[in-house]
Amino acid sequence: MATGLSVHGGTRAAVLVALYPDPDGLHAVFTRRRDDLRSHAGEISFPGGRQDEGEELETTALREAEEEVGLPRDAVRVLGALPPTPTIVTGYAVYPFVGLIEPGRRWLPSATEVAEVMELPLRELRDGHDRQRLVHRGVPFRSDTYAVGGHLIWGATARIVRDLLERLAPVL
Repeated sequence: MATGLSVHGGTRAAVLVALYPDPDGLHAVFTRRRDDLRSHAGEISFPGGRQDEGEELETTALREAEEEVGLPRDAVRVLGALPPTPTIVTGYAVYPFVGLIEPGRRWLPSATEVAEVMELPLRELRDGHDRQRLVHRGVPFRSDTYAVGGHLIWGATARIVRDLLERLAPVL
């Protein structure tokens, strides 16, 4: 399980990669963070956040998804975990958990954190892959990116998407 793997980052966090089947294939649930947040403002990410003291990482992912998008914990069947990944600028060690949910959910985005909830088809994510030179806070770097419907996913979230797509390639 991913919680046993080592990853650089001073703050442990977990995210939920919520998937659901649709006639067009598997979809994943993302959030676009509010533009006025101190960290990761306006970025597209999976619902998630910092681990509370004494909390299991899987519980963190489920709790954060419930707080950020209104996804009840009992509505998620956790299937497993992906390898953890660091955030380079903010120093998080992010542990992704993959869960299956029913399609057709009504989202309740957190007014303080989430600008938008997005349901993106995995096939479109795969087809929108590129490797780009980006500049963040004046620092240039190269990153895997995924462009879907005018949205750009990069950084730690793109690394998680890459890991997910590699594992699901046979069924996409």
